[in-house]
Amino acid sequence: MMRPGSTGRPPTTLPLFTMLLATALATACSSMPAGESRPAAVVRTEQVSGTDVLLIAVSPVNENVVWVSGAGGTWLRSTNGGTTWQAGRVPGADSLQFRDVHAVDANTAYLLSIGSGSDSRIYKTTDAGASWTLQFTNAEPRGFYDCFDFWDARRAVVIGDEFDGSVAMLETADGGATWTRVSRAALPPAQPGEGSFAASGTCVETGQGGRAWIVASNPDYGRVLHTADYGSTWTVDTLPITVRAASGPQSVTFRDANNGMALGGGYAVQPGDVLAAMTNDGGHTWSAVTRPPLATGVWGASWVPGAGAPTVVAVGPAGSVYTRDHGATWLSIDSLNYWSVGFASADAGWAVGTDGRITKLSGF
Repeated sequence: MMRPGSTGRPPTTLPLFTMLLATALATACSSMPAGESRPAAVVRTEQVSGTDVLLIAVSPVNENVVWVSGAGGTWLRSTNGGTTWQAGRVPGADSLQFRDVHAVDANTAYLLSIGSGSDSRIYKTTDAGASWTLQFTNAEPRGFYDCFDFWDARRAVVIGDEFDGSVAMLETADGGATWTRVSRAALPPAQPGEGSFAASGTCVETGQGGRAWIVASNPDYGRVLHTADYGSTWTVDTLPITVRAASGPQSVTFRDANNGMALGGGYAVQPGDVLAAMTNDGGHTWSAVTRPPLATGVWGASWVPGAGAPTVVAVGPAGSVYTRDHGATWLSIDSLNYWSVGFASADAGWAVGTDGRITKLSGF
């Protein structure tokens, strides 16, 4: 399911020096009394991306290496923690929106574009973006792929919208040299009109030991697909997140094999909607938690590895927030327009969004 976004102008290919504007945050917690601020350690740093297009997904490798994807066939890469960014465009892909990116290392990354039919594609670079190989082009006119994630450098899963009454899923076990449609027999039956939101590249999350979780919905139900064997078999569990025609579960993130959070949003969000749920049993059962204080809900989210307390950062067009208590309370970071967020450590996370925005987040 596609989210609207601007294509903007083509990015440059020259690295730019970052304008560091690091400041300790003092915005009041949206779910706490006015005037009460978050811990002073949390810092946000505006970075210069070198492009003004919509940035949609982010994939950190470590504290130094991070890749970003966006509209207009755009990709970005930094090897120094975002101090400088290299921005480029995949040749022949300027009309595509890269709604997901997966980085293997400083030289190797994958891009997923979305759209009906042949607009859904997968590209790979092994030379830091100097050249890109088109690995997959969707041949199904009704096919539409939303996001992907990798267990390691060779194994990955891609989720798409339902068509012909079946969940649309791809897999690879050879680094994308071949992408194969997962058989209907290996998947739970699809709900009519079911799909995942292609808003942030976070609708699927892989974990250790072959685990993965996918959030999907139609206007009636939201659910999680789960595998524990690298996609050989899948189970399905329901979510308490509110769904409508233009809103529902958008992001799923797991801290370990048991503890995870699913978060939702969209332009149809209304007061009283359930926008977040927690699990502590690997996704078999989910419980609603306090609503993140974002007007259009959450489009992307991530656990923060190595944080002082278990922490989830969530972002959307209305800003960014975080929780240190499994969603019982949420603290505001800012009110800028973001689509996705990803972390390498408690001191190296990046939120990306409109107008080429990249904000580095640290101090968790």
